[in-house]
Amino acid sequence: MSKTDIDDIIRGTGVPHTTKERTTIKHYPSRVLFLAAKKGNTPFIIELIRLYPDIIWKQDDKKKTIFHLAVKRRQVKTYKLLYEIGAMKDLITPIKDEKDNNMLHMVAKSVKQNRFQNVSGVAFQMQSELLWFQEVEKMIPPNYRERKNKDGKTPQDLFTKTHADLLKDGGEWMKNTASQCMVVATLIATIVFAAAFTLPGGYNQNTGIPFFRKEPCLIIFVIADAVSLICSSTSVLIFLSILTSRYAERDFLESLPRKLVNGIATLFLSIVTMMIAFSASFFVLYNKKVEWVPITITGLAGIPVILYVTLQHGLFRDVFKSAYQTRYLFKRNKRVLYY
Repeated sequence: MSKTDIDDIIRGTGVPHTTKERTTIKHYPSRVLFLAAKKGNTPFIIELIRLYPDIIWKQDDKKKTIFHLAVKRRQVKTYKLLYEIGAMKDLITPIKDEKDNNMLHMVAKSVKQNRFQNVSGVAFQMQSELLWFQEVEKMIPPNYRERKNKDGKTPQDLFTKTHADLLKDGGEWMKNTASQCMVVATLIATIVFAAAFTLPGGYNQNTGIPFFRKEPCLIIFVIADAVSLICSSTSVLIFLSILTSRYAERDFLESLPRKLVNGIATLFLSIVTMMIAFSASFFVLYNKKVEWVPITITGLAGIPVILYVTLQHGLFRDVFKSAYQTRYLFKRNKRVLYY
């Protein structure tokens, strides 16, 4: 296929447009290439670049390349093709649109809400935006990072302005989540602390030694109760540190997500060990007498744990992914453009 044929296919259907000077020119808003970049159709773009390498320099009616559109629409796979074009990326990333916005300006603009459909929690939406800004900031040449657009704004100024509401909502979401979890952790700590001094079976009034001190179930009770108290207390302290955080932009990158995942994990562990201690106490009291009683209660005690996992596994998965796996979002995979 000739270069002209490829240009015709990529150009698409022209739409007449009248300028202020009353001259009619044709715009091409339906260009296949740029539609593919917006929609994240990376395999199609790869095939086009292999056939016609110069396509990476093509610009739409607003002077944006496919990589600028990929950044604007947060299309990771298309954006990562920049890693495979070598030194040319240093010439593409600084390209400015009709309003003098380079690629860093474009990623600084707040993305539409429907782009966050797979991101649960406003705080993680803010983290996603920070990751994108940080990634493009590394990609673009240093002398373009502080360039101003026609509105006189640097990329950092633009990011701070357009994400002010998201930053505020993210802080409120994090505070509400931490506050609710902290209440549960405090309640568990209170219960297991009191249980530590009321062992099943009681104490010998003369010696103060527990009657069932040699029972394995009592040892399990004591250990589980102690672990639950330690975990719930740790969880309270972690959630307290979240509540007293500065909630600056950079805190949403790693600090707050990691604190939240650690707080939720220790809270879950405290619930599990509390249920273990609860079940072990019945084995101490009813062992070798009516065994069906502690067995039944142990089965019922698993219901809160299962319920917690069922209701919170989505949040915990997203929190863990945001805290520990987002660093690999822009990781270079095997080459797909050129073998």
